[in-house]
Amino acid sequence: MEKTDKRTDILRAAEKLFAEFGYEGTSTRQISKESGANMAMINYYFGSKEGVFLEIMEDRISGFKSQLNLIAEEQIPAKEKLLKVVEQYTHRIFSNVCFHKMMHRELSLTQRPEMFTQIKEAMAQNLNVIESIISSGIKEGHFRPVDVRMSIVSIMGTISMAATSPNKVNPDIDFDIKNDEQRAQLEKRLVNHLKDLIITHLTIPKNDKQ
Repeated sequence: MEKTDKRTDILRAAEKLFAEFGYEGTSTRQISKESGANMAMINYYFGSKEGVFLEIMEDRISGFKSQLNLIAEEQIPAKEKLLKVVEQYTHRIFSNVCFHKMMHRELSLTQRPEMFTQIKEAMAQNLNVIESIISSGIKEGHFRPVDVRMSIVSIMGTISMAATSPNKVNPDIDFDIKNDEQRAQLEKRLVNHLKDLIITHLTIPKNDKQ
């Protein structure tokens, strides 16, 4: 019989519950029941519900950071790197929209500032990698000079808005973000739009080229 990794079971169960009920609405007792692990085991691995939440968040952020670093190290033009970032970030968000909504809701609250400081710092590191990609493209003459941080906010904000409020871009009242086919269609539409946006926004006009 395959040995069960209870630590992984706890994280998977907690992520599902956090996505459905939010941080405040999820208890360690629920996590224990959903994962099949006892309370003592949760305390042993994570110390508390807060510890479980932080572990999930850090895992998601570090996972994206690994993807970003691989893209940044590729020997390809900055534009191709940025388009890859958009594709991968969009897919990560659309793979678990409910958790993404919960994450941003929790990070916007002020009740637990110390709890989220390290998470926000890790997210800032990811933004720095994206910023370096755009900045290098400008330095190398592939991109026109732009406000880099505003450009990043425009891209990431559009992805987040489309994922959390799909009715703003898809007026179909029957649209369901939880439907795999419909979600995939919206994800593809979003990526195509952002690629057009990036190329238009960052490409140096022909008249301005030497």
